[in-house]
Amino acid sequence: MSALAAFESMVTAVGKAQQAMLEAWLQALPATEPDAALPGGYAAWFQPLAQWAELSRAALDEAGKAPTAELTRLASNWWADQLKLWADFVAGTTPELPAEVMRNNRLGSEAWTENPLFDMIRKSYLLSSHHALNGSHVFDKLSPEMADRLRFHTRQLVEAMSPANFALLNPEVLRRAQETGGQSLVKGMENLARDLAQGKLTMTDETAFEVGRNVATTPGKVVFRNRMFELIHYAPTTAAVFKIPLLIFPPWINKYYILDLTPEKSFIRWAVDQGVSVFVVSWAQASATTADATLDTYVEEGFLAAIEAVQAICDVPCVHTIGYCVAGTTLAVVLALLEARGEADKICSATFFTAQTDFEDAGDLLHFVDDQMLATIEQLGASGVFDGRYLALTFNLLRPTDLMWNYVVNNYLLGKDYVPFDLLYWNSDPTNVPAKWHLAYLKDFYRDNRLAKPGGLTVLGTPIDLDRVRTPAYIQAGKDDHIAPAVSVWKLTRHLKGPVRFVLAGSGHIAGVINPPAANKYMYWSLAEGVPLPETLEAFRAAATETKGSWWPDWIRWLAARSGEEVPARVPGTHPAYPPLADAPGAYVRERIA
Repeated sequence: MSALAAFESMVTAVGKAQQAMLEAWLQALPATEPDAALPGGYAAWFQPLAQWAELSRAALDEAGKAPTAELTRLASNWWADQLKLWADFVAGTTPELPAEVMRNNRLGSEAWTENPLFDMIRKSYLLSSHHALNGSHVFDKLSPEMADRLRFHTRQLVEAMSPANFALLNPEVLRRAQETGGQSLVKGMENLARDLAQGKLTMTDETAFEVGRNVATTPGKVVFRNRMFELIHYAPTTAAVFKIPLLIFPPWINKYYILDLTPEKSFIRWAVDQGVSVFVVSWAQASATTADATLDTYVEEGFLAAIEAVQAICDVPCVHTIGYCVAGTTLAVVLALLEARGEADKICSATFFTAQTDFEDAGDLLHFVDDQMLATIEQLGASGVFDGRYLALTFNLLRPTDLMWNYVVNNYLLGKDYVPFDLLYWNSDPTNVPAKWHLAYLKDFYRDNRLAKPGGLTVLGTPIDLDRVRTPAYIQAGKDDHIAPAVSVWKLTRHLKGPVRFVLAGSGHIAGVINPPAANKYMYWSLAEGVPLPETLEAFRAAATETKGSWWPDWIRWLAARSGEEVPARVPGTHPAYPPLADAPGAYVRERIA
């Protein structure tokens, strides 16, 4: 057996051993009811190990595509570096590794460097990681898709195998256990058992927050409800408002209150304070009543129904709209549908928060839409409902150190107390989605990229063509967005034929959007009004001007110019056809699955 094959077998065995350990934990837990199904999500933590081995095998099975000489050189360099490291350790010397090898903040504390043994473990891991990541780039004869997948899963493997993730190899864990008389490990195991029982990773003190009490608190009324959503109309804080109201469509894969966290972070509250009549769609948790939902359902019973209601309540011919993430993708579909029907004037403007419509460069999420993964997703959604905890895990795997392993170490190995954080509370409040629609979304948009092709999708019997859309649009992308990469969001500017303003915000998918002006954080890049957008994002970056702080004031100036004269403030629930059904935040957003 070759050295590479032996290493591959070892990785496969480690992955199976870790999964077996988790299964033993699960079986040891008392079931909440007889024959209760094991909670989902946690076994998938260790799948990158097995996936890495499978990808390596698939790569090497392609005849003539394994760069033998390069792999031999890499293996030789790895052995030489490791032997030198061991020799230095035995000799009692502590040479520094090259800077490109030492880039790992998790292993930079004094606990890792002051003890020669742990310093050697740290450096051995960093060397192995460096060689593994470099080695994943030598398969230059593979298809780009296979090479990208191999690199992605190699990164997952490297993160999973960090010595920081193992109690006996982490000096900070051992020190804390000694200081607490072992109570930190006891508390950590209690945290682990609780998380296994609920099927999700706890990131924050969830008892510190409650929807309607200290998050999602902007006053308003639920004025419409159907099986798909509740429509919230927020109470004005100004005597007069712009004539044209704003209707916000948040992603249905999350709760809407990412836009209404604590008052100082709330985009909704801020927009209301600017004199905008704000309406928000609060999507329902998927259930048996919505299991049959498709794209047609979300467009007809969701987007179009909400637009019609807001038009009637405010007695206006059109509304401003915002679509965030996947809701922005669907908003683009709605614009094309209305354009084809000759009803484009129902929407005055469309704002897109980190929304993709062309998925050719959609980033690491493309690694989750191969045939094997789609078959797994279909199996997990056999009941008609896809568990939102699996979605949360998928997004966590895009940034495993920050969103997963960091909490594994703090919660389970160090037994630390959870820190209250409103954003993490929202992130820990997942949403079930209709399985049929979720699978179709992944296939049609991510895998087949049908929305980018004129007529590639048909909605409510109408072929969809984004190139015909002329609605004024404001497009925001995040410079460091790992879910909707800026280069992917940019592609929408190449489709729309109406006036388009593009803003590149500092930070990522959440912080790049939720950046209130009072915080004075980050920055954004834009072109002067009237300057046409160039062909590429690179050209935009070269020509754009950086502005410190939030992009929200830029957006409200853009919106105000298209909002008509001021009218007396509208009081929610006073329209006879749309009486108040409940106080904001309503009932749908309060439903939790874990």
